[in-house]
Amino acid sequence: MKSSQGNILIVDDNKSILSTLEILLAPDFQNVTALSNPNQIPSELRKRDYNLVILDMNFTAGVNTGNEGIFWLERIKETNPEISVVMITAYGDVDTAVRALKAGASDFVMKPWDNEKLLATLKLAFQLNISKMEINKLRERESGLKKEINRDQKFIIGSSTGLIHVLNMVWKVAKTDANVLINGENSI
Repeated sequence: MKSSQGNILIVDDNKSILSTLEILLAPDFQNVTALSNPNQIPSELRKRDYNLVILDMNFTAGVNTGNEGIFWLERIKETNPEISVVMITAYGDVDTAVRALKAGASDFVMKPWDNEKLLATLKLAFQLNISKMEINKLRERESGLKKEINRDQKFIIGSSTGLIHVLNMVWKVAKTDANVLINGENSI
């Protein structure tokens, strides 16, 4: 990934973790925003389009269940399903990781982390987000194209084999950006 691509949001109650991640990620992401209070997540997600969220699993002192992180992960996914969310915690186990992945997390990282592995994980999560956005755009475009073709289809009258052949070709080509010229005899 080139420098200055993508927006990343880091949510962790430990200010040292936030500072460390901001410094580590600044060269690889266009915008790195850090929050220490997860209650600010909804308003922050409305301010900017984020590609990736790094989300701590525990925010209350003495609580190490991961339930807080799962709660916020579910809220993020409800409003922004295409955002990649990487969960991060110092108190993880296989069950917690599985719960996070089932709730929609892209990956799960243990503290302390290896910088190279963390960067590789985040870059993959970023690419996953980009792929999801491209798929959504293609689906919207295809849906709009089908609606347009269906709307216009009522003006085509006929059932000859030649017309059926042309319409079948139109359906195939309609999924592409190709320019098409249909010509033939004029029966008028």
